[in-house]
Amino acid sequence: MGEPDFARLTYLGILVAVILGSVLMTRRGELAKMAKQAGVWLFIFVALVAAVGMWQDIRSQNGSRVSQATVDGNKIIIPKQADGHYSLRLEINEQPLDFLIDTGASQIVLSQKDAAKLGFKRNRLDFWMRATTANGEVSMAPVRLDKIAVGAFQDRNVRAVVNGGELETSLLGMSYLNLFSSIEITQDRMTLTR
Repeated sequence: MGEPDFARLTYLGILVAVILGSVLMTRRGELAKMAKQAGVWLFIFVALVAAVGMWQDIRSQNGSRVSQATVDGNKIIIPKQADGHYSLRLEINEQPLDFLIDTGASQIVLSQKDAAKLGFKRNRLDFWMRATTANGEVSMAPVRLDKIAVGAFQDRNVRAVVNGGELETSLLGMSYLNLFSSIEITQDRMTLTR
């Protein structure tokens, strides 16, 4: 900030202080009333900000959190989600499941909940594989998915694993993404091309 800017700022500060001081002096008897009204308006403003924030949270939790991808010729166009991630709904063995796209995962990783939806019983799975994740080492059970479909794209007999630990959302890793000839990420969408 240069000298002329500092001088203007000082002048404006003094002007605001004089005006505010004169208003307070003329309304000395009403100072408590003004403070009370300012408090009410502040409460209304804070309540509105909180309501808008809560409404956005409620809206994002209703229904599926996954925005629908579109299939255009040999491309799948996936919009960025509100949380900044890319998610995709796949039909696995005729069962719709939501996946978080994770280029850091080497395989398709099913949560235990999604594995159960597909008919895999935990007590019949062999969790002999180990994987190192951001949350430490977890056990994995290898499985085969008969059919994966997204629009007209279909893949059969695809390898996946079931996570032995806590996993909120199934992950769509590189073993599936490598079935595409290119992956392009722009500001607000991911495009998978066959």
